[in-house]
Amino acid sequence: MFEKVLKRFKMEHSKRGFLPMIHGVKLSKKQSPKTDEELKRMLDIPYASALGGIQYVVQFIRPDIAYALSVTSIYQAYAGEAHWTAVKTILKYLRRTKDVFLVYGGGELILESFSDASLQSDDDDAKSQSGFVFKLNSGVVAWKSTK
Repeated sequence: MFEKVLKRFKMEHSKRGFLPMIHGVKLSKKQSPKTDEELKRMLDIPYASALGGIQYVVQFIRPDIAYALSVTSIYQAYAGEAHWTAVKTILKYLRRTKDVFLVYGGGELILESFSDASLQSDDDDAKSQSGFVFKLNSGVVAWKSTK
C-alpha cells in the first residue's frame, strides 16, 4: 500500500524521515506562491493528490500521521514550496515506517482515551488544533485531528 503512494509521487528512493512533521515548522498562507513563476511551478506539483494518498493511509492504518495530514490539508488551495516540503516529509516518514501497523492485543478489554488541543496555534486565523485517540487493548480504534 505505501509503496504505491511513494512510487506515485516519486518518493520511493527518498531519504527516510524520522517524524511526520519537522518540529518547529510553522506553515501559513504567507508561504503561498507570490509570483506567476512560483504559481506555475506549484500547479505542476500533485499536492492535492498526494494528500489524498496520505488520507487513504491515515484512514485505515496509520493514525500517527493524522495531525501532519490535517495541518498540510489546510493549504490545499494555495500550496507553496514550504507546504509541499511538509507533505514530502510525511511521505519520507511513511517510507521509514512502512512496516509499522496497528496491533490489537488479547485479554480483557481495556479502553483508553487521550485528547489534546493547542490554543490558537494557526497564525492565519487564530484557530486551535485539537485531536483525540481511542485505544482498545492498545490498538487504536478511533482518532481525529481537526482545526
